[in-house]
Amino acid sequence: MKALFLGFVVIIAAVLLILPAGMGWWEDVLTFLRGAMPVIAAVIGFILIFVGISDIKDRAEIKRETKEEAQ
Repeated sequence: MKALFLGFVVIIAAVLLILPAGMGWWEDVLTFLRGAMPVIAAVIGFILIFVGISDIKDRAEIKRETKEEAQ
């Protein structure tokens, strides 16, 4: 329960920091997001490659198991 409350407090604080009436960090946040986008895209790409390799391995294992059961 404490973690849930703390999570809401942190989100509200982050939104207040971005608003012009708060600290006005919106431009800095946009600059950070523009710089972080290629890194985020690369990480997502690597994750998708690993998921694809895992899927290929799982399909090969299922195919092998069904072949063994048929014999």
